[in-house]
This record gives sequence, structure tokens and C-alpha cells, in this order.
Amino acid sequence: MDISNLKVLPRPNRVICLAITLEIYQVIIKDASLFRGYLDQQIAQFCELFPPEIVSGYRMKDMYHSRKLSITIRRIEIHGTHYTLRPSFVMPYLTGYVKDIENALFLRKFEVPFWGLSYVFGKNAMYWYRIEQTLGRNSLVGTTVQNAEKLPQDISADEKHTWILGEKVYIATTVGNHCILGASVASNADEKALTEAYQTFKEEAQRIKPEYSPRSVNIDGWQSTQNAWKTLFPFISIILCFLHVFIKIRDRAKKKFKSQFNETADQLWECYQAPNKRSFSQRIRRLCEWAKKNDLPQVILKPLEKLHKNLDKFSNAYDLPGAHRTSNMLDRLMQRMDRHLFSTQYFHGNLSSAELSIRGWALLHNFTPSNPNTVKHHKGAQSPAERLNQFRYHDSWLQNLLISASLGGYRSPPLNPL
Repeated sequence: MDISNLKVLPRPNRVICLAITLEIYQVIIKDASLFRGYLDQQIAQFCELFPPEIVSGYRMKDMYHSRKLSITIRRIEIHGTHYTLRPSFVMPYLTGYVKDIENALFLRKFEVPFWGLSYVFGKNAMYWYRIEQTLGRNSLVGTTVQNAEKLPQDISADEKHTWILGEKVYIATTVGNHCILGASVASNADEKALTEAYQTFKEEAQRIKPEYSPRSVNIDGWQSTQNAWKTLFPFISIILCFLHVFIKIRDRAKKKFKSQFNETADQLWECYQAPNKRSFSQRIRRLCEWAKKNDLPQVILKPLEKLHKNLDKFSNAYDLPGAHRTSNMLDRLMQRMDRHLFSTQYFHGNLSSAELSIRGWALLHNFTPSNPNTVKHHKGAQSPAERLNQFRYHDSWLQNLLISASLGGYRSPPLNPL
């Protein structure tokens, strides 16, 4: 199988999702003046969901009736471009009503297979598969982050290796504020492929904030990953994950050199807890000297020497308060990704379908409700996306996702009114 084929670029999304209830929609849809009044109110309240050109006016166009869902849909014209206005209680492509699909998609958070959804909720497995794939067509950044000022300045990134029909591929994953903001499938892990994969995150973020450049990125020690981020954002600060040093030593030394590992681990975490950059550097240097003096095994000594060699990339986090020194946030989300991929027995199509699948899963993670015990600690904010934005468009998590994905999430910064 050749998975190096080019990805198909999505065509511009010209569907605006309106936050509206079925009852109000039925009253105003046939009356142009009532509908315009409601639309003007929505534009004033949620301008980020509309094309920026709408500030200079729009024209009511035609409407059509869907016999499949028995619902009427209107269109408008903005500067010669036509846009469809879809109510938030209807799924994209009019595949169904949200109330009939919301609970089934929520179970995908827990890896319930598509045939299981079909058994409980009807339809067939391919219907539910396509529903999830459709979500993946939206911009991860633009859908998740509604306010450009909420774009995270400190992010984490790593590659999750997986398979398409038995051939190894890599999911370039970007995480910020506990949300998955990038998930692109690369055919290999060299610098060129990873740069192209992480480029997707850059393009989506700069659609809503053209000057956006993250302040720091926490990554492991893979050189191709470092080069990719430096290529995309030349002024970004690379912070190597301290936890990866500990894990590398633990996995190789804990059983065979238990006592030496325990002593090394204690001193290593004392280094991590250093109050400032100077103290951190001194502790690392003394730890390496102690390891050489006590003739520790190479499985312990080599990672410590590498830590000392790249000290600047570990210690520069002290100059950036709030930057991630470890990849804990990323690792927690990638563990869930790993469970998801294992439960589906990895990917079975091509590069494009694999990317749609993992992006759809990522948006479900960002918008589905969290454990109620977690919600209590976040003042009622139900999902990671809601906690990031500090608001929600709708109490229904799926309608909140669909409204956030107006125009596919590929929005541009608003223009100033003429």
C-alpha cells in the first residue's frame, strides 16, 4: 500500500451554523423580515461565527426544503458568495437531528464501536463512522478556540506512532490548555514529513490570529521534531521534557540496577525542584559528577550526560513562567489516543481517511462532557473547550461543537465595520 499520496485539501466551507431552537426556527423560517431580524441579532452577538465581510451587509437569497428531515434551509449572499444557514439542531449535510445523534457520539468518548452504536441507536455502522469522519473536516484550532486571545502561548507536541493497514505512520499531535489542537498523520518521522504535519496546526491557528506564534513548545529529544518547530516558528523556545529523562532511566535500570536507580531518581527529582535556573544547572552538573564518580551503569549515565549536554533546552523554562517543563498534559491525552487507536485496531483506509478519523476523535475529546467530579472543580465548565473559552454557545455539547464549527472553523479575523 502506498500511503505517501497527497492529502486532499478541503474545499472552502460556506455553511454558517446558527444557534437557535427548533421552536423559534419554525416560527421565523418562512418570514424573511423575522429571519433577518434574528440573523442580525446573531451577527451582533456572535460575529466570530460569520464571515468577516458580513459587516458590510448581506442579501437574503433563496431557500430550499429537505424532504429527508422535513426542514427548510435558507441561504444568504455576501459579496457575491453564497452561504447556507444551518440551524444548530441539525447535523452537517442534513444527516439527522442532533437529539438523535448526540448520545451515540458521546459513547465514542469511551471507544464504543460503530456496530455497537448501530445495535443500540439504529442505522448501520457506516452511518456512525461517516458522522465522526465529518467532524474531522473542521479546523481543530478554529473550532476549539473561539477567541484569538485564548490561543495558548505554551504548548506541547509529540508524535504517536500507529499503523495504516500494517504500515507504520505517525500522528503529529499538538496540545494546549488540555485541548488537542493538532492531529495530522505523517507517513514517516523525518524533518520534512513532521514539518508538513505540524504545518496544519500553524495554518489553522494563523487563520484566526495571523501573527500567532507560540512562546514555547515542550517536546521530547527527537531532533526532527525540534527542527520542524523551529522551521515553522523561528522564535519559539524549545523546552525538552524532563520527565522523558526520568522515564528513559526507569525503563532501563529499575529492575536490573534497583538500588542505583532509586538513588539516582531521588537526586534527579531534587534537580527538577531547583528554585531557579542557576541552582538547576548546578544540581545537574553535580549529579553527573556523582554518577561518573560512582561508576553508574551506562543505562543511567548516558541519559544524565545527554541531560547535561542539552542543559539550555531544559533550563530555559525558568525564563518563561507558565511554560511546560514536562509533557504530563500531552501524555494524558496521548494515552487516551492510544486506547482509541487500539480499540479500533488502528487505521484501515488511506492517509486522508485516517486523518479525518483522528481529527474527528480529537474534537469529540475537546467538546464531550467530562466526569461530573471534574466539572465540579471547574465551576460547571463541562468540557476542555468550554474551560478554555470560559463560555459555551449551547447547553447541548454537540450543538456547542457544531456552532463552534461554523464555517468549518476556518474563520478569518473580524473586520472593522465600514
